[in-house]
Amino acid sequence: MTAANIAAPWLALNGIEKWYGPVHALRGADFILRPGEVHALLGENGAGKTTLMRIAAGLEQPDGGTIQLDGQNREIRSPVAARGLGIGMVHQHFTSVPALTVAENIALSAGWPVTPGRLRRRVEALMERVHLPLDPDRPAGLLSVAMKQRLEILKALAGGARILLLDEPTAVLAPTEVEEVLRVAADLRAAGASVVLITHKLTEALAIADRVTVLRRGVVTLTASAAGRTADELAHAMVGDLAADLLPQESPAPREERPVNSPPLVRAEMLDVARRGRGGVRWGVAVRQASLVIRAGEIVGIAAVEGNGQRELLLSVAGLLPPLRGRLEVTGPVAFVPEDRTTEGLIGSFTLAENMVLGLGEAAPWIRRGWIDWRAARRRTAGIIERFGIRASGPDAPAATLSGGNQQKLVLGRALAMAPRVLVAENPTRGLDLHAAAEMHRRLREAAAGGAAVLVHASDLDEVLDLSTRVLVMSAGVLFEPPPGAGRSEIGSLMLRGAPA
Repeated sequence: MTAANIAAPWLALNGIEKWYGPVHALRGADFILRPGEVHALLGENGAGKTTLMRIAAGLEQPDGGTIQLDGQNREIRSPVAARGLGIGMVHQHFTSVPALTVAENIALSAGWPVTPGRLRRRVEALMERVHLPLDPDRPAGLLSVAMKQRLEILKALAGGARILLLDEPTAVLAPTEVEEVLRVAADLRAAGASVVLITHKLTEALAIADRVTVLRRGVVTLTASAAGRTADELAHAMVGDLAADLLPQESPAPREERPVNSPPLVRAEMLDVARRGRGGVRWGVAVRQASLVIRAGEIVGIAAVEGNGQRELLLSVAGLLPPLRGRLEVTGPVAFVPEDRTTEGLIGSFTLAENMVLGLGEAAPWIRRGWIDWRAARRRTAGIIERFGIRASGPDAPAATLSGGNQQKLVLGRALAMAPRVLVAENPTRGLDLHAAAEMHRRLREAAAGGAAVLVHASDLDEVLDLSTRVLVMSAGVLFEPPPGAGRSEIGSLMLRGAPA
């Protein structure tokens, strides 16, 4: 038995209750974090995982129950109070200021004085200590998603956190980057800190966690040592009898034959696309002489490590980033599911119905002679809420009140409401649990079966391989097809070293 198993708790959440209007988000939830442990917190989207940790971080206030730190009752009224108690939270959605540099963002979060030379040295010392290098002078808005995630971890550690709450930290990272985050968690544990890992990836939880807690609809269904547990057991605690149908199979299902006789709905020839930076500024070339054909009924997956041009390719096909050179023909209507639903997919303060109206624009059926039929918009939104199993109080609920997975369902439901001929999806299951991810995959396959051409990129290579009928690799802006019969290992290697000579 390790010290983590027998030590008195650093953090104890006892009988936590939380309501959001009529939604009972937490129902007497208990959670105990001991010194020097990694504790995985699992559950479906909307199960209450993030809400529970936001209460620990002072971002939400409980409606019942108690919080104890080092055995003493505490009221954590704000994130500043939480930081003062040694609690830092790394959010699923990034909180850095795009216009500020990496060093300035760290200083802002930790309350460090902004003396340029001294600040830079202090930031570099932190990065060296935790083995997470970044350019201190680079604006946060120009960082890739993976680098933004790294910055979020650095911000939390700069505040002197002994308890680090990681909310889906590997949701959009490549395999090598996932290993880096798990290594950081292990290093922190070895240094005596404690880490809460909120994740939907059961293999990660079993690989790194000392203990696991599972929430289902606000109720704790399992708290146990991770040793000896299986993914099947954890999935069953999360979703019950559905678990067997949701877990990935050992051998992926055979891919369907490429529909060679179907009409091409996307055709790109010798396409160059600029890299998009802060504020939409275009600089450099992200995509170089890419050629691509996607036919009706195909799901073409792009396998790539973050920052290799795949995002610009998807944006170009979606009509959001005009190419510099080359030929691009796309049959509309085109729908786009962005990777960051909070900044590109939804406006949190708007209602679900307002987000539907904004996203579908003038082509929506509720637009009549320039006027919006709000009754029709709410009725259509209510239909999508029901059809996609979105947990929300109704069409007038603000989007910010939904869990991340339910927000993603709304974004996809809105995209499919367009009846698109071409559907472009970027990390469509980011932050989704087993059930929601399986549902997302089913919807994308249904769209392809209905005659749409689907172009998708996911940071998880296994997801790309499982979902796609055809896989292309993108490395250093060059798009190419892997050799016939290439497996996961070979495709992963091509992602890093580029097209074979």
